[in-house]
Amino acid sequence: MKRLFFIIATILLLVACNTNNKSNVGASNTEKQQEKQLNISILLDLSDRINPQKFPTTPEHYQRDIENIKTITEFFKSNMQRLGAYKAKGKIKIFFNPPPANPTISSIASELNIDCSKTDNKGRKEIYDSITELFTKKLDEIYNQTIVSSVWEGSDIWRFFKDDVKDFCVDNDSSYRNILIIFTDGYLYHKQTVYNDKNQFSYILDKNLSSYRKLNWKQLIEQNNFGIMAERNDLENLEVLVLEVSAENPKNKIDEDIISFVWKNWFEKMSIPHYEVYRSDLPTNTKTRIENFLNQRQQ
Repeated sequence: MKRLFFIIATILLLVACNTNNKSNVGASNTEKQQEKQLNISILLDLSDRINPQKFPTTPEHYQRDIENIKTITEFFKSNMQRLGAYKAKGKIKIFFNPPPANPTISSIASELNIDCSKTDNKGRKEIYDSITELFTKKLDEIYNQTIVSSVWEGSDIWRFFKDDVKDFCVDNDSSYRNILIIFTDGYLYHKQTVYNDKNQFSYILDKNLSSYRKLNWKQLIEQNNFGIMAERNDLENLEVLVLEVSAENPKNKIDEDIISFVWKNWFEKMSIPHYEVYRSDLPTNTKTRIENFLNQRQQ
């Protein structure tokens, strides 16, 4: 009888262990399934914000951009590593809106359009090994070309969100995580896009910010319904990170607070679920913020 009891107890124990192992394997598989492919779009503002003569700083604004993009490419690589060479199908690209008039810059930027879904395992390995170095080298060329020519084309960010963002930055495949990262000083302006509807604007400049440079700026903004015009509300599958917001005049540092506030309100109106707006800082500090943002929403 004792022998029979021992056999039954042993069988029950083995069944329980086997069930537990299956449960752990299931949890592990679920974790892997939750790691999404990355679809990262990086929009660069080539306005005079990167002009070392007009806005000198250490490191220079363009150097900060490059260091911050290194952090982004390293995160892209870590995603490739977690998924494995066979399954990694991430996408990352640099682009401008509108495209630069300088054909050399456009040509260089075309080399920074990476799509792992269109390469074999060997190609993905090459991307993994060289992506950070490639982006660093080519971005340095783009910024140098812009600074030497002193042609500050800027970026029509408002119209980009109005007309193009969903086509360019949102992959409808649900296995992708769509992330748009914008490098800009936060002031919105393009000569082709200057509209307003009462206190809602397509631009954010000194002339419509100046009256809010007061201690009660947030209250004034809400009372006057001041902000950025939203032309859509269908961006629920997009995450947006804005980096390098910087006041043009050091005496008006409050601009950074106001800009951050109105940009965030704009994103809310467009139904963007995950966003952040960060002021310019040393790359070591911004690196932490970028990594925190990118790690927050592993779906």
